[in-house]
Amino acid sequence: MTPAGAPPRAAARHVGVRPAVRETLEVNRPPTESHVVTATDRSLELIHTAAQAAADKLAHDVIAYDVSDVLSITDAFLLASAPNDRQVKAIVDEIEERLQKDLGAKPVRREGDRESRWILLDYVDIVVHVQHSEERVFYALERLWKDCPELELPADAKATRGKAEEHARLQATEAADEPDGEWR
Repeated sequence: MTPAGAPPRAAARHVGVRPAVRETLEVNRPPTESHVVTATDRSLELIHTAAQAAADKLAHDVIAYDVSDVLSITDAFLLASAPNDRQVKAIVDEIEERLQKDLGAKPVRREGDRESRWILLDYVDIVVHVQHSEERVFYALERLWKDCPELELPADAKATRGKAEEHARLQATEAADEPDGEWR
């Protein structure tokens, strides 16, 4: 409940922002069903820039969801992962730098820096999750948001799909080829 005369939280968050452009996307649905993207143009712009920055730093499995219909606190989530803590940090730093430089956006909150296993950047309109590959599998955020429309991403970001699995296979092959207890 908001005090008399005060705007609702969602409206206050988007003061000065044009209303969302509604766009119908076909997302793994039968032809009779579709999802309507209700995220604002600004949110979509932030997502595209962040996704490209993540892809440029070799993130794995970059994906974005429009969560504006189910959450009032943000419009979209961007998920990305990396096989080690150092790369998680590098991806986050690149996203933060690119959003600041290109769009003048600064996160209102940054969490998870200490261990660099799961770093969250909260830009209010969007929330970016960059996780270590192990955390990505364990927490499976995609499962939570699978009913939300998937947002279109730049080609480089789409090309990251399946990279985590490919990396894990490569690591397993290398481990199997290494003799136990021998120095190379």
